[in-house]
Amino acid sequence: MSGVSSPIDAPSLAIVGGGQLARMMEQAAVSLAVGVRLLAEGPDVSAAQVNPDTTVGDYRDLATLEGVVEGCAVVTFDHEHVPPEHLRALDAAGHACRPGPHALIFAQDKQAMRERIWELGGPNPRWSPVVDAADVARAAEQVGGFPVVLKTTRGGYDGKGVWVVDGPDAPEVAEAFASGVPVIAEEKVDFVRELSALVARSASGQVAAYPVVESVQENGICREVTAPAPGLSDEAAAAVEMLAMRIAGELDVVGLLAVELFETADGRVLVNELAMRPHNTGHWSMDGAVTGQFENHLRAVLDLPLGSPKPRARWTVMVNVLGGDVGHLYDAYPHVMARDPELKVHLYGKAVKPGRKVGHVTAYGDDLDDVRERARHAAAWFEGRLDDEAEHDEHEGQGAR
Repeated sequence: MSGVSSPIDAPSLAIVGGGQLARMMEQAAVSLAVGVRLLAEGPDVSAAQVNPDTTVGDYRDLATLEGVVEGCAVVTFDHEHVPPEHLRALDAAGHACRPGPHALIFAQDKQAMRERIWELGGPNPRWSPVVDAADVARAAEQVGGFPVVLKTTRGGYDGKGVWVVDGPDAPEVAEAFASGVPVIAEEKVDFVRELSALVARSASGQVAAYPVVESVQENGICREVTAPAPGLSDEAAAAVEMLAMRIAGELDVVGLLAVELFETADGRVLVNELAMRPHNTGHWSMDGAVTGQFENHLRAVLDLPLGSPKPRARWTVMVNVLGGDVGHLYDAYPHVMARDPELKVHLYGKAVKPGRKVGHVTAYGDDLDDVRERARHAAAWFEGRLDDEAEHDEHEGQGAR
């Protein structure tokens, strides 16, 4: 297989995984005239729809991976599930995997992540590995009592592989251990909100930190992001940014690192999870920052100077569009675009299924209440939670904008 050609003689780039993150990386690659080869799960997945150089195959098969990355200088990822031994084999063959397997393991394995954050002196929730129901009871005593959160160490995302249990005999305990994946128990943190710190780090070690954001989760799925996090002091924001940059440096992450955190009532922050790829909590940056996360991820893995992460406006709000009752998302375009010409819409080319992330909308401006209302309204319209009658009632209640 020949390498991906580029009219500007740029290094070729392989992306493993064909979801919406790869699709939005492709948008950034087009602007940079960087050729991309894609390994996708199917011919119609999100990124495969926009990439002409797509191979459909299984990322768990080393021969498939080797065929796709042949001729590509750099390999990056839409997800964190590629087996570490495959990544080491690609590295040994001269393909720069970014992030590398030595870093990615801390996003793949929650127990490894917890242990490493503890070694770095980072703020972890209390936690313990567990092997059976009796162990869950023991762990609960160590972490402050029930309820506790059980997590599979590998494979969980968007609320999958996570259970909140009230006792060792709860049915969810058996469900967690039936997964066949190692399990850890964590204290159920009494947090007031969730924060996310996103940093880009290049192969040369340059780092760009985005403003710390507030995220709202529903049923384990990111629903809304506000940038910057309202009410977070400059000192607290700087401390969180420094923590994320330190983690990125200590783990030698190349590309994007998202550090998801809990903020407690007394102002402490605790690391919840790490992600080493563009992240849902950074989608706001596509329109709300000077350089969006997808472009900076590509700059980082190609070892180009990073772009400015500065926000373009005082406030930016991103709301995910989840699959609802609307079968044809395009039908919502006339209303949301006419109502708010400054709104930005990003749809992922996915079939609409209840609860599935099929796109996001972004609004920005100087008034947080107004920005939130605009973004929430557009998402609700896409999801079929508003109609013309509801829109009229809302307009009458608020008065003309």
